[in-house]
Amino acid sequence: MNIYVGNLPYSITEDALKAIFAEFGVVQSVHIIMDKISGRSKGFGFVEMEEESAGAKAVAALHESDLEGRNIIVDKAKSNNERAA
Repeated sequence: MNIYVGNLPYSITEDALKAIFAEFGVVQSVHIIMDKISGRSKGFGFVEMEEESAGAKAVAALHESDLEGRNIIVDKAKSNNERAA
């Protein structure tokens, strides 16, 4: 399951984000989107979970939870087709 994570603290690392999601199951990958010019985080990213059920548990538990003083947005990522509609 591909999960969108938004409103991330700019200081969060991919390793730290992976550790948070690993509490719910196997994390296949984590990618925080970086600004090409500044090299700084854009404040959102994606987490790929191995199992759909683990991803659903992570979304339910982490959506609007506090991470370093910010309420993060956690939701199932939309495909390109869903975003275009």
